[in-house]
Amino acid sequence: MDTDFLESFVAVVEGGSIAEAARRLNLTPAAVALRTRTLEKEFGVRLLIRSGRTVTPTEAGREMIELGRRLLRDVRDMKAALTVETYSGELRVGAVSTAITGLMPKILTTVQEVHPGMEIDVVPGSSTDLYAKVLSGELDGAIIVEPHFAMSKASGWAVLREEPLLVIAPASMAGSDAHSVLRSEPFIRYGRSLWGGRLVDNYLSRAGIRPKERFELATLDAIAVLVDQGLGVSLVPDWTPPWPEGLSLAKLKLPLRAEPRRLGLLWMKGSARVRLLRAFLEQAMASMPAAATERARSLRVSDQRRER
Repeated sequence: MDTDFLESFVAVVEGGSIAEAARRLNLTPAAVALRTRTLEKEFGVRLLIRSGRTVTPTEAGREMIELGRRLLRDVRDMKAALTVETYSGELRVGAVSTAITGLMPKILTTVQEVHPGMEIDVVPGSSTDLYAKVLSGELDGAIIVEPHFAMSKASGWAVLREEPLLVIAPASMAGSDAHSVLRSEPFIRYGRSLWGGRLVDNYLSRAGIRPKERFELATLDAIAVLVDQGLGVSLVPDWTPPWPEGLSLAKLKLPLRAEPRRLGLLWMKGSARVRLLRAFLEQAMASMPAAATERARSLRVSDQRRER
């Protein structure tokens, strides 16, 4: 069995269509369809049910997808273990949305310049989902918001960026007192179910502020747009640009110290690709501003001491 054919089948199931799998794999839809049919012929079972442009796995296909993912991970682990002279191989790295747009472009550029043999598959998701996928081995690492609980002792963690909390308000409120604005204006809340949203909750409680809540959203870009439209104010992390274009916002500093939102790389210490992950982390830190790099470097040193 050609593992490329298995990879195509997995991509079809994960993408929900042959067209999406073709886009991800940089192949033609006809090539992907041929690969999946060849796989079905080789195993003598039907793996996919086609309905228009979408596909769903059969019972045999669902069994194949789980076994196939494990086999593909084993093959990637073998390649990584045998490639000792150069940093080459595939890494599956998850990232939250603001990291994908704000951090990943510089990181990927730096990684490709220094280690052109490394192939990075970026997987979007929430911090909660990505954390679970790293622990299960589905992802090699992930750039997520630092969780509010103690992380697994089997995992490694390094901070890449700290983002202070601030109040965003319509530009007409520039120079206003942040606490007065939070108490008097309609409040657009950064989702409480999110790890970053918990920092907002903690600050409001400590400051004794009960805002007049109007909306609760999980997407920072959407919050900024609503504030720009005059629908309220919000308390958010000062996330890495780009922000939505054309906004006219005032950024108000908080009078009390607030715990920042920290974005960092999570990985499993026992991963077969830990060598590649450390090379990725080194270049990720190199792409950060000097202050953030120094902070991440100090945390990486402390993490390595725990490993020893």
